[in-house]
Order: sequence, then C-alpha cells, then structure tokens
Amino acid sequence: MAKDKSVKQAKTASKKMKAGKLTKKGTKIRTNVHFKLPKTLKLMRNPKYSKKSLPRKTRLDKFTIVKHPLCTESAMKQIEDNNTLTFIVDINANKNQIKKAVSDLYQIETVKINTLIRPDGKKKAYVRLPASREALEIANTIGII
Repeated sequence: MAKDKSVKQAKTASKKMKAGKLTKKGTKIRTNVHFKLPKTLKLMRNPKYSKKSLPRKTRLDKFTIVKHPLCTESAMKQIEDNNTLTFIVDINANKNQIKKAVSDLYQIETVKINTLIRPDGKKKAYVRLPASREALEIANTIGII
C-alpha cells in the first residue's frame, strides 16, 4: 500500500517536472497588448562636477548694444527737427536695453525709442530726447557732427 502511494507520488512529480513550473492553467491571461515596465526608483542627478567651467558672459552689454551713431543727411535732419539721435544697434537688443545702454554711455535721458530693421539687416534706433536737452549739443559731445 505504501509502495503504491509512493509510486503514485513519484509519477505526479515527474509529470510536473516535465510540464514546467507554469502550465497552461497557471499562466496569466493578458488582455492588453502593451507591456508596461514596473515603476522603479528614480534618483535625482547628483553631478560630481559642473559641465561648464565658467558661467556664460552676458553677450549684450552697453558696448555691444550700441554699435555706432549714424551721421547721414536724414539723421542730421532728425537731430535738427525732431530732437532725435540715430544709432545703429545690435539686432537682438530690445528698446529697454537700448534705452539703458544709451543712458549709460552718453549720460542722457530718453523720451522714446523707435527701432527699425534696415534692408541690409542692421537695426536702427531713433532715440528721442526731452525738450530740455538739445540733441545738437549732445551730438557735438558724442562726435557725430
């Protein structure tokens, strides 16, 4: 009797060994075609050294914003009639940057700044001065005239 029982156990064990751990009955039925990886621990970056040796220098300072004053006939007419100075400025500079650069370089306050991009790709800035300051005097000190 004990021998029959042990033989039966051995046969069932050999069947299971031949079938493998997961049989047809034991496999998980997948209903979705996309396999998503399990969420694992995501650590923040912890660099041992900085990638840049030096911080980037500001590209637009007052000397690179204002390239040079313009002294054409139409610019002279603007100085005389509209109390306006004309400058060639950096293409990337905006009106606020131009205003600050002109005030730093030439110690003049401005009322208004108009800009345009010329057909040759350079930016022209018209700097309108207050009525208290004469554009002709400032143009003399700058060296336009």
